[in-house]
Amino acid sequence: MSFTQAPEKPARLNRSELAVPGSNPRFLEKAAANNDVDAVFLDLEDAVAIEAKEEARKNVIEALGDLDWGEKTVSVRINGLDTPYMYRDVVDLLEARTDRLDLIMIPKVGTASDIYALDMLVTQIETAMGRKKRIGFEMIIETAIGMMNIDTIAGASPRNESLHFGVADYAASTKADTTQIGGPNPRYSVLTDPDADGRREVHWNDMWHYAINRMVVAARAHGLRPIDGPFGDFSDPDGFTFHANRAMVLGCEGKWAIHPSQIPLCNKLFSPSNDEMKKAYAILDAMAAARAKGQGAAALDGKLIDLASIRQAETMVAKFEAGGGARDQLG
Repeated sequence: MSFTQAPEKPARLNRSELAVPGSNPRFLEKAAANNDVDAVFLDLEDAVAIEAKEEARKNVIEALGDLDWGEKTVSVRINGLDTPYMYRDVVDLLEARTDRLDLIMIPKVGTASDIYALDMLVTQIETAMGRKKRIGFEMIIETAIGMMNIDTIAGASPRNESLHFGVADYAASTKADTTQIGGPNPRYSVLTDPDADGRREVHWNDMWHYAINRMVVAARAHGLRPIDGPFGDFSDPDGFTFHANRAMVLGCEGKWAIHPSQIPLCNKLFSPSNDEMKKAYAILDAMAAARAKGQGAAALDGKLIDLASIRQAETMVAKFEAGGGARDQLG
């Protein structure tokens, strides 16, 4: 390992993160009562019409003070730094009775200076108000400039906790030829060469693979949680499952749910399976036995396992146990 290590961030379960429009008090109440979701973000930005910005802000502040949010992580997505609403979002939120607030979600982050500016404002308000709980930052990478500056953004503040991929605005920013919120595009495909019988096949590809992988690398290098963003067709659980799976395989810890029906899918897909966990524990057992014999590697099921295998297994075990799992549950 490098001598340079990323500082530890607060441990938070982040398999599912429900988007909740701040303009709808009934949705806020339902989100607070939902005990299955790991995290929620109360939205003051894209889900709120311009004429409803002030009312949504009041709704969110009241909901934070009055509703029981249980053990879930609670975030608020503020308006962008280029709008006339952002400063009042931050000031009103932090000067009110909102001690239950854990995180601020920052949309369309473009440079490290955006984070620095918000950090300064939040720090001043916390100090002036004598707030004891330090607010963390979630940052959405959803523009070309944000992706270009993703490394400096990720390391811009000790408040930073997670990076999220905002696929729809990213598509607009890069002028991608799609109008979907996530999902595949049939024209992002390749045609194979003819086989012996002259047959050719079309292979669809994931047009968001690079963006998500790039976000994961930046997040992990700075000790942050990488979270995949929305999948717009909430009537397509199969499509959601495949896109969540590929984000999980690439290293994401969770995904947005834009509808409550996507929450159980997130929680299942971003939790290791029983078979995976049995293998992870078996790796740890095999390495423990090897170490007892003074060996640095071992064989399991005809395959070599070493310290890299240990780190992979330990990561999986930590994720499993953070979600409430235990070895004796595996059978």
